[in-house]
Amino acid sequence: MKIIAVGRNYIEHARELNNPVPSSPVIFMKPETALLKDNAPFYHPDFSNDIHYEAEIVIKICKEGRHISEKYAGTYFEEIGLGIDFTARDIQQRHKEKGLPWELAKSFDFSAPISRFLPKQDFDLNNLNFSLNLNAGQVQLGNTGNMIFTFEKLISFISQYISLKKGDLIYTGTPEGVGKISIGDRLTGYIENEKLLDFEIK
Repeated sequence: MKIIAVGRNYIEHARELNNPVPSSPVIFMKPETALLKDNAPFYHPDFSNDIHYEAEIVIKICKEGRHISEKYAGTYFEEIGLGIDFTARDIQQRHKEKGLPWELAKSFDFSAPISRFLPKQDFDLNNLNFSLNLNAGQVQLGNTGNMIFTFEKLISFISQYISLKKGDLIYTGTPEGVGKISIGDRLTGYIENEKLLDFEIK
């Protein structure tokens, strides 16, 4: 399986990082070793002093496809979950300034916490609320209706370049409110009112 992630898919998040709003999806990848499952603790790496949380809806691909039309893209996933795209913002900034790839800032071990998955038919995917709390306070609140590129658009776009296989995960972008984590913090994440993430930073 592979993890395909989408950057700058919410206008206000692009603006909060002073990035241009994209005209086509911004795609990057994480290795399978980035996954952090079962609400296991996240151990803060020594190589960064500025790890940021980015909560995202994640879709799980259920069958193989390439060159998928947007019209049929919805048939390529049956479940959704909640994930976090941990980003070493200090490393990312240095690499951006030099025009270098983002992998070291985005693809390090355990940088992709993932929840259990839920049937997509239980939700209105075009009006889906999700949120992230840092300790006692809410820091991110997103709604899929504010995505620049829909789930179907992302699947269709990605599949023009990269074949999708059963079990692949697409992290679909984060809303505004990203911020720094510190050792001792606790992150809890929700899709609507259902708690799906609950883990500590160690």
